[in-house]
Amino acid sequence: MSGLAAIGTAMIPSFLHSCISGTPESAVAAMNHFNVSAEDLKKVIITALEKGGEYADLYFEHSIQNTVSLRDGKVNVASSNIDFGVGVRVVTGEQTGYAYTEEINLEEMLKAAKVAARIASDNSRHPSLNISPKEFKNYYPIETSWEDVSIQQKAPFLQKLNDRIFELDSRVTKATISLTDKSSVVMFYNSENTFFNDYRPMVVLSATCIMEQNGEIENNRSSRAFTMGFEFLNDDIIEEMAQEAVRKTAILFGAVKPKGGEMPVVMGSGGSGILLHEAIGHSFEADSNRKNTSIFSDKLGKKICLESINVVDDGTIPHNRGAVNIDDEGYLGQKTYIVKDGILNSYIHDRMSAKFYGVEPTGNGRRESFRHVPIPRMRSTYMEEGEISETDMIADVKYGVFCDVFTNGQVQTGSGDFTFFVKSGYLIENGKMTTPIKDINIIGNGPQALADIVMVSNNLVIDNGPWTCGKDGQSCPVTCGMPSALVSKLTVGGK
Repeated sequence: MSGLAAIGTAMIPSFLHSCISGTPESAVAAMNHFNVSAEDLKKVIITALEKGGEYADLYFEHSIQNTVSLRDGKVNVASSNIDFGVGVRVVTGEQTGYAYTEEINLEEMLKAAKVAARIASDNSRHPSLNISPKEFKNYYPIETSWEDVSIQQKAPFLQKLNDRIFELDSRVTKATISLTDKSSVVMFYNSENTFFNDYRPMVVLSATCIMEQNGEIENNRSSRAFTMGFEFLNDDIIEEMAQEAVRKTAILFGAVKPKGGEMPVVMGSGGSGILLHEAIGHSFEADSNRKNTSIFSDKLGKKICLESINVVDDGTIPHNRGAVNIDDEGYLGQKTYIVKDGILNSYIHDRMSAKFYGVEPTGNGRRESFRHVPIPRMRSTYMEEGEISETDMIADVKYGVFCDVFTNGQVQTGSGDFTFFVKSGYLIENGKMTTPIKDINIIGNGPQALADIVMVSNNLVIDNGPWTCGKDGQSCPVTCGMPSALVSKLTVGGK
């Protein structure tokens, strides 16, 4: 593993500095990186279409992931993983053939192309092919690549975060810190002469704080995830995360479980966006609507919530975990209004669903790796802010709960029925937040909860945690966000 890591880390930096934008020079650098030629790419595409496929594409990927962890006060765990290969897709009508290989040479690529081509059985096609790099805006420029940084340079930041957590509160008994960085080089070419290459950095820093008070033990965490290089690590982010980890843990002492029942719920800004993503966002993905498994399948162009509500899926937020310069099918990252002025304005599309609906793709064709086909996936999904202050919103609630930190939950994607676990929040009594609460469930239906939002605050926060979306056996990095929003009624599972 160490030998392979040394080869991989030497390859990426030289490529990085020459392939950020779609230029002829970057295209050559990309092909050299994967040790293939333009003629190789054309031969594989022609082979993929030899049975009469309508469309074919190639997706190359080289990823290096490193993790460093601190446990028991010392940086004492490190691991690395390298992923390298190419996937070949052939599309005929509604059918897809897919094959991949972890050995990138012409012989193995042609074998994969022949396997993928079996989905079609008509006459062979010989498209006119050329290499013309696609230009795009870079939403995640970096100063220092992770491949240029040693463990010895990373470790002091983990140690400093650990030490600062202990300094902030004498009740702290333990902290665990982890840093994961990932660098991916991708290259894409299809039978329509779309060619792109992209360098995709990723970093996640997480800190778990454990505290004890009078025999009671509580824990909570702080985490940040961005598409950034080594410049992400600095004293400001260390201080911010240490303060947050301690504050979020300390508030749990003395927190209670409120009486359960149906009541108004204020979804706090930021992490409450996970409800928007899971219980509602998946129902906006075009593949589920195309198959009529989404509750929104017949709602396009119709009013589904308050007129002042806008829901966005955005791939253009600089350094955001869900940012995409260009999606995994060659469509530019963009900002898509799913809900506009309370009306369902657009689904989020990949190539196949866009063709079905007769619209342009929205840049949401994403895949976990070269081993997977692209499907419609969210990027950064959030609700735009309203005009009322959070204080005025809370003042309108006689009795209810304020939900602050979510951990996990379950969602029935088609119907949107959900149960979410709320780690912490507050009781709302007579228009004011009073007693801290913890460990409650909120239960409801996503589309109905969206329809039952009666107020949206002016405090939008994008939660920059390490959100990862799972769908159809694939995982993709995403983010979510919300301004505070008042849902007129949800079921709260308490005492």
